[in-house]
Amino acid sequence: MPSHHCDLLIVGAGPAGIAAACAAAESGRRICQVDDNPVPGGQIWRGEAANPSSRQARPWLDRFRRAGVELFPETRVIDQPSAGVLLAESADSSFEIRYEKLILATGARERFLPFPGWTLPNVMGAGGLQALVKAGLPVAGKRAVVAGAGPLLLAVAAYLRKQGADIAGIAEQASWSRLARFGLALTRQPAKLLQAAQLQWGLRGVPYRAGCWPVLAEGNGKIESVVLHCRGKTWRESCDYLACGFGLVPNLELALLLGCAVRHSFVEVNEWQQTSLAGVYSAGEPTGIGGVEGALIEGQIAGYAAAGQLDKARRRFGARNTARRFQVRLDQAFVLRPELKDLVTAETIVCRCEDVPFGRIQHQDSWKSAKLQTRCGMGPCQGRICGPAIELLLGWTPDSVRPPLYPAPVEHLSRSGGTPPQCDP
Repeated sequence: MPSHHCDLLIVGAGPAGIAAACAAAESGRRICQVDDNPVPGGQIWRGEAANPSSRQARPWLDRFRRAGVELFPETRVIDQPSAGVLLAESADSSFEIRYEKLILATGARERFLPFPGWTLPNVMGAGGLQALVKAGLPVAGKRAVVAGAGPLLLAVAAYLRKQGADIAGIAEQASWSRLARFGLALTRQPAKLLQAAQLQWGLRGVPYRAGCWPVLAEGNGKIESVVLHCRGKTWRESCDYLACGFGLVPNLELALLLGCAVRHSFVEVNEWQQTSLAGVYSAGEPTGIGGVEGALIEGQIAGYAAAGQLDKARRRFGARNTARRFQVRLDQAFVLRPELKDLVTAETIVCRCEDVPFGRIQHQDSWKSAKLQTRCGMGPCQGRICGPAIELLLGWTPDSVRPPLYPAPVEHLSRSGGTPPQCDP
């Protein structure tokens, strides 16, 4: 099997991974980077690589191109055959990457919460719809409702409106009081306050409702309307798309497979962004959901530290402290309200891969028991969609992560000497 060697391997080429690569490259280390997208940028800078329009993204992408990093696009890590070796897979091949040090910048994914009708076509993640539009999906003249939790809702709605969509409304589940406290805290960070003001200006005239969430999606073959609940009232909004996301969930599967310590659902790191494993670092959303600025700062610290440039890493500690304070405020403002647990009915599909309704799992006593009895979480996504939802609904967390991390041909694993696929008991 082909094998590549490097001083530093970075998994993920979003803002945190790009910043880590740029910082580490200053030391002259040989750097390899793996990402499952065709070009660097991750979800937040999707579509920016060819012709950057973001003033924040442009200098970083330019710097990344000059860094001399060996990038493996459209490639995913699926296993760890042995210490210091990761097995990677592209569309038609697999290969090993041997490294001295490793940075995990694996990003995050949207959190989906089930409610009646959420499996209808054109009900999709807020960021997912934005990504499809960036890839060419036409939405001009289409009516969209954006619902869920967090600042991403504003960014998605503004982008969709810019592409010609008719935004019927934005439904934010957080209360006005929490949003007011969050807005007051932003006065200490003028750049973020300006960004929020620009988004709101771009959405002038669009109804923005706090303490509001979807309870039912309706349609024949695809969504035609959504029933919203706000302060004791419900009403029906017609729409062609429902873009719905309840915050972000860190991608921890690789960190857990390697054995990194996780605390409160995030990878635990020290001041140098090093995990509980020597020589393994993490940056960005896996260590906490705090926005692109925090991810860039943590990426730099991880890159400098992994390259042995501790003085340069230390100079960014103050900026990281500021970013982490913002992260705490973000968590407090957009914490999910308990009423969201009551949306699901016994007939509501929770595991979309295996078509498992909530009624079949609600009387189980653990994630493992639900798998044994219903196959919940055993489909192609391996619990990436239903897992966070079930954690909110029932308080369960996955008890293990097993290779391969993604569906993969057996020959790729057997040729590498990696772990063969295992059946869940």
